[in-house]
Amino acid sequence: MIEKRVFPGFVDVHVHFRDPGVPEAETDESGLRAAKVGGFAKVVVMPNTTPAGDSVEWVKKNLAKGILPSAAITKGRLGKELADLESLARAGAVFFTDDGAYVEEAHLMEKAMLISAKLGLAVCQHALTKNNGVMRDCTLARKLNVPIVPVDAEVEAIKRDLSLCRVTGCKLHIQHISTAQGVELVRMAQKEGLPVTAEATPHHILFSNEELTIDDANFKMAPPLGNNEDRAELRRAVKEGVLFFATDHAPHPESTKTKGFATSANGIIGLEAAVPVTYFVMVEEEGMAVEEWAKRWWSGPREILPANVVKELQDGEVTTIKIGDKRVFDKSSLASRSTNCPYFGMEFSCWPE
Repeated sequence: MIEKRVFPGFVDVHVHFRDPGVPEAETDESGLRAAKVGGFAKVVVMPNTTPAGDSVEWVKKNLAKGILPSAAITKGRLGKELADLESLARAGAVFFTDDGAYVEEAHLMEKAMLISAKLGLAVCQHALTKNNGVMRDCTLARKLNVPIVPVDAEVEAIKRDLSLCRVTGCKLHIQHISTAQGVELVRMAQKEGLPVTAEATPHHILFSNEELTIDDANFKMAPPLGNNEDRAELRRAVKEGVLFFATDHAPHPESTKTKGFATSANGIIGLEAAVPVTYFVMVEEEGMAVEEWAKRWWSGPREILPANVVKELQDGEVTTIKIGDKRVFDKSSLASRSTNCPYFGMEFSCWPE
């Protein structure tokens, strides 16, 4: 029997549309269609387009299409000079991030957080210091002889930004967290009372690098998949409310994802599979209550959005899910222009209507 449940509109605070830059991978229009199919009332698009989303024009363009725009912390996302954060905020940017790149210069990040705190907006950090790694250490990584992404690449990035959060009082959000050690840092920061949030992606809670056996770049992302311990800790933190969900929907042309782990692009699409995947993991496997699972898609994401945006969401759309509707995830029905995805052929029992 199929049961329908209705919740406040689900929000994905971490998506990549390739418009402008690589429209064959995803346009704003195809991305919005994928979001609608996936059950999302609103999505926040990242500024790692070409050119980068560091302008008032970028912000206004997205708002006009019904997309919530983040905006770059630094000009061109190059980590050298701050973008005009005040103007971007006035135009309607919902938070600041250089996602896809870590802001390496601590003094620059501190300045950005001081300004953001005055503006009442969050800074969202791609917490992965520069390294030449491809995968976290695992049997397949050693078999392929590819460079390893050290755990400390995430841990040290989070530590530094937590120290800046203490100094500035700025809202800090850690994007796509992937390590047990990183989760513990966020958990302790929240207990300390710091204004810190973090997100878990569907792929990081479903897969473990210990299960990888073939050189399939549909399992390559940044940060990379963790091991069984990391996955278990991410799931525990979701249940505790330490983490909420975001997809990191990252479309790529097929040609950039067929070269194996060593040289393929990072990222997978996730908007249309996010609800069934996270329901399967957290409700069916982990025994989480449906209401609590849903909150990680609607309540948690609202924590890092401006109050006026949250009010509009509360007055707006809802998300309806169908539980017990067993179906196989199939690329033939995708609204996204891209197919870089590890979920094809998997059966799930919860789908957005």
